[in-house]
Amino acid sequence: MELAISHTTRYRFSQPVSYGLQRLRLRPKSTHGQEVLDWDMHFEGAKIEAEYDDQNNNHVVLVSIEPGVQNVAVTCKGLVATVDKSGVIGEHCGHMPLWCFLRPTPLTRAGLKVRALVAGVEADKSKPIEFLHALSTAVAEAVEYEPGKTSTDTSAEQALTAGHGVCQDHAHIFISAGRLLDIPMRYVGGYLKMEDRVDQDAGHGWAEAYVQGLGWAGFDVSNGMCPDERYVRVATGCDYSEAAPVKGIDVGTGESSLEVHLSVEQKMVGQQQQQSSGGQQQSQGG
Repeated sequence: MELAISHTTRYRFSQPVSYGLQRLRLRPKSTHGQEVLDWDMHFEGAKIEAEYDDQNNNHVVLVSIEPGVQNVAVTCKGLVATVDKSGVIGEHCGHMPLWCFLRPTPLTRAGLKVRALVAGVEADKSKPIEFLHALSTAVAEAVEYEPGKTSTDTSAEQALTAGHGVCQDHAHIFISAGRLLDIPMRYVGGYLKMEDRVDQDAGHGWAEAYVQGLGWAGFDVSNGMCPDERYVRVATGCDYSEAAPVKGIDVGTGESSLEVHLSVEQKMVGQQQQQSSGGQQQSQGG
């Protein structure tokens, strides 16, 4: 499948910017199950200062905001070819050793609620894949998908206690629970082609678990499935903070507002109608 992606993030400031710096993880890389055919990044009110691959092998672009501007926009457009590998990424590579994905972070530290959730999963822990699927179901049942109730700073324990959240919260709870059983877990940020719409409000997030003999395998808790050819991986990390698409600092901006315009669609081939790879299932976005 070839997926055409257009993603614009626009900031509007009430006062001219004195200083600003943003760290962007918005460029996907060719990896297991996907090949980046074309990708372009365009900036308004900002310029590239440096590019590098971080400790998680994510491509990072550092941009500075031009002094005096009140509008900043980052637009990404590209085409990614994907294949269905049933969520399996394969053996670990990169700079981070596997044990790093066992350590708790502020967003994934397990509390009493997460520990109780794990204890209540009726599946054989000696069969990791079977248990992880059961755990994914348990998380989805415990936390209703409800946008607007949590933020990027909400921890796994907080979301589980509240009983509602979005894909990021589902992923963090799943990651927190898996690490209690000494399973290396990581967060994945990227894109998902939905079945019921092209335009979306945000990107998507899911989790990957490292299983001996299989390698990294993906679990989309919000949609109750393993990632297929509708998914594009952009960045990974121990939690959302290490895979966030945009992080930055700014000075002298006053109040600010954020607009996101995102579309993900299958590229048309000739006059054929767009094909659905997931039947009639409607997907949950991030």
